[in-house]
Amino acid sequence: MIELRDVAKTFTLHNQGGAVIRVMDGAALSVAPGECVALTGASGAGKSTLMRMIYGNYRAASGSIVVGGVDLAGAAPREIIRLRRETLGYVSQFLRVVPRVPTLDVVAEPCLALGMAREAAGERAAALLSRLNVPEALWGLSPTTFSGGEQQRVNIARGFAHDYPALLLDEPTASLDAVNRGIVLDLIGEAKARGAAIVGIFHDLEARAAVADREVDVTAFTPGQAA
Repeated sequence: MIELRDVAKTFTLHNQGGAVIRVMDGAALSVAPGECVALTGASGAGKSTLMRMIYGNYRAASGSIVVGGVDLAGAAPREIIRLRRETLGYVSQFLRVVPRVPTLDVVAEPCLALGMAREAAGERAAALLSRLNVPEALWGLSPTTFSGGEQQRVNIARGFAHDYPALLLDEPTASLDAVNRGIVLDLIGEAKARGAAIVGIFHDLEARAAVADREVDVTAFTPGQAA
């Protein structure tokens, strides 16, 4: 479902004379349906960079990044948008939404984008918000004013609203108490059971051990470093 081969990434520093920095080289990764792979490595090793390339936020300098049959290394923007809508979900560390949009609509949006009836999408969103202990009194408010933990739970609910065949999880249990952390781990386990291919970054070692089938140290893909 997710297949990376010989992926390289460079950044051009336009404010420093156009210097080109090679930050990743020879990255390879294969994630099967129903498998969760955890990216590991020290801060700055390239975990987030690799995940952003898989999502199509960063374009690879070379190599291939195939998700659901689409090579993001050379895909057109419309192909990437369609892939994100139908196939590839992403739970980031921070909630990014349009201000003043009610929380229920924020969570329902991925289902509505796929053509689900508004009532059914709302029911799906409500069920996830309730499961993640977001008070119903907040559902009609914008999540931009919520606490960090509440925003994280809204972000997770949105990421799991549609049964994506592939998921990217960036610190999904950060800012959560023990009860909600356990709920998120259950959601991840359910996604694996239905066949989702998952790539995650988990600094929470217990959470990583609970859901990851194996680990990949991205330091091995960092030029000049060894794993």
